[in-house]
Amino acid sequence: MTTNSGITKEWVDETVKPGDDFFRHVNGKWLATHEIPADRPKDGGLYTLRDNAEKHVRELVEKIAKEQPESRIGALYNSFMDVEKIEADGLEPLLKEIAPILNSATPSHLAVTLALLSRAGLPQLFAWYTSNDPKDPKNYTFFLYQSGLGLPDESYYREEKHEAACAAYVEHIARMFQLTGLAEGFGLTPEQAAQLVFTHESELARLHWNVVENRDAEATYNPYQATELDEKFPGFPFSQWLLALGADPETLGQVIVAQPSFFEGAAKLFTSIPLMSWKLWAVWTVLRSRAPFMYDELVQESFNFYGKTLSGTQQIRERWKRGVGAVEKALGEEIGQEYVAVHFPPSHKEKMLVLVGNLLEAYRESIESLDWMTEATRQKALEKLSKFVTKIGYPDKWRDFSALELVPGDLFENLRRTGAFDADWLIARKGQPVDKSEWLMTPQTVNAYYMPPANEIVFPAAILQPPYFNPDADDAANYGNIGMIIGHEIGHGFDDQGSRYDGDGKLESWWTEEDYAKFKERTAALVEQYNAYVPVGLDPKFHVNGELTLGENIGDLAGMSIALKAYRLALKKQGIESLDDAPVIDGMTGIQRFFFSNARGWCTKSRPQHAEVMISVDPHSPDEFRVNGVVRNIDEFYEAFGVSEGDALYLAPEERVRIW
Repeated sequence: MTTNSGITKEWVDETVKPGDDFFRHVNGKWLATHEIPADRPKDGGLYTLRDNAEKHVRELVEKIAKEQPESRIGALYNSFMDVEKIEADGLEPLLKEIAPILNSATPSHLAVTLALLSRAGLPQLFAWYTSNDPKDPKNYTFFLYQSGLGLPDESYYREEKHEAACAAYVEHIARMFQLTGLAEGFGLTPEQAAQLVFTHESELARLHWNVVENRDAEATYNPYQATELDEKFPGFPFSQWLLALGADPETLGQVIVAQPSFFEGAAKLFTSIPLMSWKLWAVWTVLRSRAPFMYDELVQESFNFYGKTLSGTQQIRERWKRGVGAVEKALGEEIGQEYVAVHFPPSHKEKMLVLVGNLLEAYRESIESLDWMTEATRQKALEKLSKFVTKIGYPDKWRDFSALELVPGDLFENLRRTGAFDADWLIARKGQPVDKSEWLMTPQTVNAYYMPPANEIVFPAAILQPPYFNPDADDAANYGNIGMIIGHEIGHGFDDQGSRYDGDGKLESWWTEEDYAKFKERTAALVEQYNAYVPVGLDPKFHVNGELTLGENIGDLAGMSIALKAYRLALKKQGIESLDDAPVIDGMTGIQRFFFSNARGWCTKSRPQHAEVMISVDPHSPDEFRVNGVVRNIDEFYEAFGVSEGDALYLAPEERVRIW
């Protein structure tokens, strides 16, 4: 048995009681002294691992770019890094892309142009993708989704707390039009153009569903035949748009429209708003999307708004970091193949399989013992659990990029080609059987996910590193950290939305009405708790949205509760019958190390501007509440740290939420 706790206590703030603020008790000294690097809005936690992964990927990319400049990776990276050519080209690449917009004489012509821009990887009025069909999860289907905004979310256009951001956005648009002279072609000053674009986007934002509505798996599943979209949503030529996109509506068949009222309203606006306004807005969407890839003056102005103003970031990332990011986005799996060959030992996968096995066993025991669930629902829950698919490290089969040819020295052409390659790849699989070997994240991504229509949990190689996963450390540290993350992802299968999918990934209820009512009652209590949380340093109007974050909060609470059960199981398999008998290491009991390790894993610090954006749009709670909001609902936390009535985190036993 190891004596390596896997954790250190140098950041502990003894002036903060564990029962008042466990997050700051564990991490207080770091939070008080750490300076966020100038080129990022947030630091700590997963960002340390992301730095490591980025460094490793840079080494691979630059080696390939130097030795094989004609390769896809080499062509894209070198074209991004060729600052001299980009500066010399000036506006020319952008003017080529917007020329079809300016030449669009009719709304139908413009619709075709918007589709072609979408094929080039540029966000437009409607977003689209193909993925597992929630009602037929063995096959891919085509999804249409609302889009068209330059601010993070529709709430920015309507809520008073975002007025300053909106004013800054209008100034930014005007500045971009001033730098490029593009407003002149419309007979407008930069300021007039900016106001017209903002008014246009505000009309679209008024039609957008909000972040809570968009979480509803049933409400966003609205099937239509592709050939009937013109009739169902009059005003926009969907058939022409789909054809230009590369998806023939006659053969496309059924499509899923996520927000029908948005599509209805946007289609009406397409004919009621003057064509000139639509063209100006379309020019702006291209300008704001391509600006980070253009000459320095536009790059800096784009960063000044999206980096500094919205996120508080003081300094733009070094060019190599942005170049690596561009390669990652376009050719992630091609890099991933190289990455895992060097940075993922097979022993990590073996250890992870043991952890996952214990987490699934702990979930099974927990479901079997739930006192609020009837037997009928319990059996369905156990059936779903038994069908979970676990993917660790990297895909068994890699995506084939051989048909993609990139051009050395032409960044914009490479961006267009990678966009078109992705578009064709996505469209071609519509109606095809789902490729079960597919991953939605690359191995070098520091994250994890659960995919409801596949009922699978996925853990890329890059997250399987200390402090989250340390194969040499004591079990308490691993179960408190990566174990909780595993439990969190499994928990998504049973959160407020994931619980609506069965074991085969089908969006179909498996609950009795009685049990679902009990489930909703428990989740409502969690919503109420989180609605009261305001991150330290923010105005109370920026409180957590308990409905938006509900799924993640259920995942966090379930993940922590079940990881603790799994830690118990692991101890029993070593002949240790009780948590109380776990070894004391570095002056901490096993249960203390478990909670301590988890709090260290979520140790992050955000700039206030970034925190305000995330509160509005991120389905995850701020990291301080991913610690404090969870532990106060777990009885063992109270015992481990002597938390009692009067402590800030104390909840009476009857107020503590337990779902799974």
